[in-house]
Amino acid sequence: MRTGVIAKKMGMMRLFNEDGRHVPVTVLALEGCQVVGARSEDKDGYFAVRLGAGARKAKNVNKPQRGEFAKAQVEPKARVAEFRVENADGLLPVGATISAEHFVAGQLVDITGHTQGKGFAGAMKRWGFGGMRATHGVSISHRAHGSTGNRQDPGKVFKNKKMAGHMGDRQRTQQNLEVVRTDVARGLIFVKGSVPGAKNAWLLVKDAVKVAAPEGLPFPGALKGDNDVAPIVEEEVVIATEVTEVEAAAEAPAAEAAAPEAPAADEAPAADSGEEQKEG
Repeated sequence: MRTGVIAKKMGMMRLFNEDGRHVPVTVLALEGCQVVGARSEDKDGYFAVRLGAGARKAKNVNKPQRGEFAKAQVEPKARVAEFRVENADGLLPVGATISAEHFVAGQLVDITGHTQGKGFAGAMKRWGFGGMRATHGVSISHRAHGSTGNRQDPGKVFKNKKMAGHMGDRQRTQQNLEVVRTDVARGLIFVKGSVPGAKNAWLLVKDAVKVAAPEGLPFPGALKGDNDVAPIVEEEVVIATEVTEVEAAAEAPAAEAAAPEAPAADEAPAADSGEEQKEG
């Protein structure tokens, strides 16, 4: 069991396959998805990874969270969430940044988010009721939901009765969505189909629980600095070597030009001593 990630919904677009067919995808962005803490079985009774994503002003963060971010040495995050892992092997180092390589093309994921809020809606829009007849004696109740309760027994409206009320803005999980492609450089994940939530909403993306994970997934996770460090060090070494060779080549002619001038400096005192003898 691996940790998931916190991603931001950027919107929808389409990608073209090699055979020319297009696939509708939702674009998810990883904006500073860092590890801000961990939960251990000895202290908390379970293993989990605490992640934070986005950026938030320090003045808008409460003191307990400010202390947590300061301890992890990360900037204040806009969204924080926990992901359960099976054991200590699934934990990640605090402060590490997760890369888009955490998921691979073709695997299935479960995405959790809050659906779009629709405000107060009637029974026809909220539950799909057919409504009443528009003629033949029905007066000003064409979109009404009809009767809601019984007589003296039970004398109340049953709980969860389908009536008018607040529509949307509920936490929902869309399961078994396919990852079409990932863009590691820009930190983007392209998921086939739609996902819950409006644009710029925070989503929790994790491996599908009803489908076996494909082989080759990075465990315990793909960190952003794993593949960047080695090439940068090698380039710095090469540049330093080239600069040293150029400086050495430039200094060699200067040393050769300075070599003949040494005897002339030595002869100057001899000439002065001869003139002093003549005067004597």
